[in-house]
Amino acid sequence: MEKSKVLVVGGSGYIGRRVVKASLAEGHETYVLQRPEIGLDIDKLQMLLSFKKQGAHLVEASFSDHRSLVDAVKLADVVICAMSGVHFRSHNLLLQLKLVDAIKDAGNVKRFLPSEFGTDPARMKNAMEPGRVSFDEKMTVRKAIEDANIPFTYISANCFAGYFAGNLSQMGTLLPPKDKVLIYGDGNVKVVYMDEDDIATYTIKTIDDPRTLNKTVYLRSPENILTQRELIDMWEKLIQRKLNKSFLSKQELLSSMEGLDYASQVGVGHYYHIFYEGCLTNFEIGDEGVEGSELYPEVTYTRMNEYLKLYL
Repeated sequence: MEKSKVLVVGGSGYIGRRVVKASLAEGHETYVLQRPEIGLDIDKLQMLLSFKKQGAHLVEASFSDHRSLVDAVKLADVVICAMSGVHFRSHNLLLQLKLVDAIKDAGNVKRFLPSEFGTDPARMKNAMEPGRVSFDEKMTVRKAIEDANIPFTYISANCFAGYFAGNLSQMGTLLPPKDKVLIYGDGNVKVVYMDEDDIATYTIKTIDDPRTLNKTVYLRSPENILTQRELIDMWEKLIQRKLNKSFLSKQELLSSMEGLDYASQVGVGHYYHIFYEGCLTNFEIGDEGVEGSELYPEVTYTRMNEYLKLYL
């Protein structure tokens, strides 16, 4: 079967750059949207040019120019959007509605993968404010996709290792603690940690797979379903010493939101749902979804005990 042509939107971002790399590695003709708004961001431009060296095609289009978006979309069979949805960086999820309009008008796209990659928003109807805004906006985009009868795949990739594993899930840092570690609740809630390169690999695997059409693909690699305590134990084995542990109750976490800026409140709310409610693992995958490592056993995914060695 001929491999689909892929357009990546948000290709210079944290997940997007990995998606571009994975698409090229899998032999897809790969287009990357280049927005004129890049301005003087030399790092982004250099990254885009590096994709070009690797064989990707750069396509100039703007979200403020509908025709340019339609023309870009017409080049590809599959559109993957990886625009940022985190509040401490840029937060652009609803811009995707313009992309949905372009896909609808282009009429040629066989599959659209919107910017999701985290917790499944369909399961977060009761999420707390203000963090629920991320889930609500993703559901707004989903509704637009489905109302337009655009074929889709949604990727639920759970916790990015770079943000949640290397720091042993400590807020406010990306590095592992040297002496003291904070444990949420009793630390025994199951969480799913995923290497970001693996997320991209699984994402590209889905795009020509009929089993993932109009489905949510959950990335729940079995050996990476860990409690926070298990993650800490892996690190302690690597450094060959114990960390001093303190425990944060649900009430203490929630009260810590008072006085925080908006982006920090969003983050604390997400930690509550993940580490106290267990929102990543407290359900069985139903008919609406499939699990990535079961579909693609040939992918050798990164185990967190190997991932943590980067931080030694």
